[in-house]
Amino acid sequence: MDKKITLLIKNIGQLITMDGPVPRLGNDLNNLGIIENGGIAVAGNEIINVSSSDEIEGKSTLSDDCIVIDADRAVVTPGLIDPHTHPVFSMTREMEFEMRIAGKTYMEIANAGGGIRASVRDLRSTPKETLINKTKHRLDRMLSYGVTTVEAKSGYGLSTDSEIKQLEVIKELNQNHPIDLIPTFLGAHEIPDEYRENREEYINILINEMIPKVVENNLAEFSDIFTEEGVYNTEESRKIQQAAKDAGLKLKFHADELKSVGGAELAAELNATSADHLVYISAAGIKAIAKSKTVAVLLPGTTFSLAGKQYAPARKMIEEGVVVALSTDCNPGSSFSESLPFMTSLAALQMKLTAAEAISAITVNSACAIDRGGKIGQIIKGLPADLVVWDMADYREMPYHYGVNLVKKVIKNGKLVANNC
Repeated sequence: MDKKITLLIKNIGQLITMDGPVPRLGNDLNNLGIIENGGIAVAGNEIINVSSSDEIEGKSTLSDDCIVIDADRAVVTPGLIDPHTHPVFSMTREMEFEMRIAGKTYMEIANAGGGIRASVRDLRSTPKETLINKTKHRLDRMLSYGVTTVEAKSGYGLSTDSEIKQLEVIKELNQNHPIDLIPTFLGAHEIPDEYRENREEYINILINEMIPKVVENNLAEFSDIFTEEGVYNTEESRKIQQAAKDAGLKLKFHADELKSVGGAELAAELNATSADHLVYISAAGIKAIAKSKTVAVLLPGTTFSLAGKQYAPARKMIEEGVVVALSTDCNPGSSFSESLPFMTSLAALQMKLTAAEAISAITVNSACAIDRGGKIGQIIKGLPADLVVWDMADYREMPYHYGVNLVKKVIKNGKLVANNC
């Protein structure tokens, strides 16, 4: 017996299915799998049929309580996927933003006790309930911008108890918020104040105490590390991440953000799921990532917020066969934005991605960056019904019409969870 339809979307001007290769590489990044005048039929949380609007209406048996949405010739895309965020924090750092405007560099502020370490001092004293409420507010905003899946990192605790606290916040919100949260342990985000003169001791705590406890309590899927000059060098990163991998965690890397230090090469060597930032990736790093299955997650909002002159070499990566994804890097210090659509504008203007390439990078390729390739990020039969109805008639308007929210409706697992207009 055919399943009765609980949600039907008809009269879609451009239905961006993303049907096709997973991940998207090279010229295929421009293939959005568009169906003109499309329709989508959903039963429960599952996409049942994707076709022309007339065929969907003609062949669907609707349930008594079926929700019918007339898209009125608008664009519909898969739910957006943000594969690199730091959403669990309390204190914001707008004073540092002004310091950068006045000429201070990110590392100068960090070395003076600001940056990540300032967030750490605040988070350690912030009650868990406060963190839940503030993080929920950010997730609500992400959802309103069409984001239905988010990778969420710890990294502002830098002690066993505080890192666990952050990961527990992520776990609780994953159970109670429409957005799916993919948890990442980032205890190696910085060296905390109390171990600045004894970094080896902190690395031992990471390996022998934090990672085992995170794994024992099933609080993270990934382990991440800030591989950068002045933070963790490549040998320290290899040691920590190999321990995490041996414990059963998949790997991510903050790599080559401020200087080329070989982070991309190390990520490829350890078969990391993703290597992120990559502003100063070397030619060898690009080749290493291209030969691996590691996804390059590019974060143009961070370069923009830091007033950087150099953006990650996205075009070179695409030409070399790298899997490219985009993310907000939502965090209180270097990229305080929940808007993934705005990142497509930056990617177009500063990295020279086409609108189609940018959309591929926030859907199907972002799914691969969190090891969900083929499971989300596409509108095809059998996948979860994570969908966005946009207030635009052409997908190219996403990067072009910047600084406003063009999302009309967001559907997560077949349910309407945001209704902006």
